[in-house]
Amino acid sequence: MEKTKPKIKLAVYWAAACGGCCVSVLDVHEKLFEVVASADLVFWPIALDIKYSDVEEMADGSIDVTLFNGAIRNSENEHMAKLLRQKSRILVAYGSCSHLGGIPGLANFSNKEEIFKRVYEECESTVNRDKIRPQPENKVPEGILELPVFYNDVRPLDRVVEVDYYLPGCPPQTERLVEVFMAIVTGAHLPHKGSVIGAGSKAQCEECARKKTENKQIKKFYRPWEIIDDGITCFMEQGILCMGPATRLGCGHRCIAGNAPCRGCYGPVSDDSDPGTKMMSAISSIIDAKEPDDIEKVLEDLVDTAGTFYRFSLPSSMIRRKMI
Repeated sequence: MEKTKPKIKLAVYWAAACGGCCVSVLDVHEKLFEVVASADLVFWPIALDIKYSDVEEMADGSIDVTLFNGAIRNSENEHMAKLLRQKSRILVAYGSCSHLGGIPGLANFSNKEEIFKRVYEECESTVNRDKIRPQPENKVPEGILELPVFYNDVRPLDRVVEVDYYLPGCPPQTERLVEVFMAIVTGAHLPHKGSVIGAGSKAQCEECARKKTENKQIKKFYRPWEIIDDGITCFMEQGILCMGPATRLGCGHRCIAGNAPCRGCYGPVSDDSDPGTKMMSAISSIIDAKEPDDIEKVLEDLVDTAGTFYRFSLPSSMIRRKMI
């Protein structure tokens, strides 16, 4: 009788993120049967009643693959990152937040004090006359209540533990997840550790179907709601800021196919680790202005360039955070 190949043990964890990555794991549709046939879920807090203590009791390296989504925002995130690294043979930074810092990483344009002051004291809907803030420990008659420690910085996963592979996206495309997962299950050849998988190495523009004009120059930038996109021409040539020049392939151009400019969730191309510098170069090459005052006037149309260029990647960029 032919022996049945043992199933791999799979874990999924959600740190500082919106939950979209967990939804993308569920979004495999009929491919779910292939996943279930090949893997047993041993830890997934949103789907299984398995406690942290259960993971702590597992043997080191007993989890074959962990998909870790979310950035490191607090002490609980860090503890689980280190614990799952210890228990996992392969640790995958799954999604933009784990890979680069993601949307939560935009908090690095502020600091802990500014965030707490805004949220607990100054927010228009907040009534907090005593200016009470959350504390890591609070004594009550029943004992001590604990909260994770809120860190000053948001960090991508690899700033805390060693990462084997990165699967980018906000969230990663389900097709790419299934491809990568099945490659691991079947023992197919995987690139060297530390590689970005399920994505290309070139920029979105390399394969974008929108029409481009050689040496096109523009005199004005528009926000998407200020202009009617023709659905055919390159967004940048229409004066609409698009992160395509600084973002790697892999998403299937789904935003662009839906007539929305790329926002950069798949991260920088392989030969350039900082999307901001890449975008500044791309913008400077299409501005139809020579004099400093004229250039400045065109650039005034660009709203929140830092938040746009580093929407998904601030903690892993050259800037990393606000300097105090």
